[in-house]
Amino acid sequence: MRAFLGYLNRGSLAIALLVAMARASFASVDDAQSFALQAAEPYVKEGFQVREDYWGGDLGSGEKKAVRQQLFKGNEYWFWMGTEVERARISVHIYDSDGKLAEQSDGWEKGHFAAAHIIPKSTGSYFIIVAVEESPEERTHWALVYGFR
Repeated sequence: MRAFLGYLNRGSLAIALLVAMARASFASVDDAQSFALQAAEPYVKEGFQVREDYWGGDLGSGEKKAVRQQLFKGNEYWFWMGTEVERARISVHIYDSDGKLAEQSDGWEKGHFAAAHIIPKSTGSYFIIVAVEESPEERTHWALVYGFR
């Protein structure tokens, strides 16, 4: 009987581990997109139109990715990044085609949310650099949405 109970406890532990792993595997870029859209909500109230298209993926701690976007002089843009990993620290920055930081100074980073703001001085290609600065996860899903007015 004792051997059976020991087996049962190991079995229960195995099931608990499988459930935890399955839950983690269900986290996705779609979840990260939901957080990025959540970060955009206050700006929509200020008249920003959020585009339906977005970028996403997964990065390890310390990894970065560049996204190229055509921006137009005369418009104002916000880029919002989010992840479902609450203890992650992420960032987003905007550079012009010459590699110079082009964003306004009012961008922000708050845990698993980040945002960058730009009013382009000229129409052209800009590079939005997203990064997972720190994360308790091996790979962290992220999503980037943007809006303009």
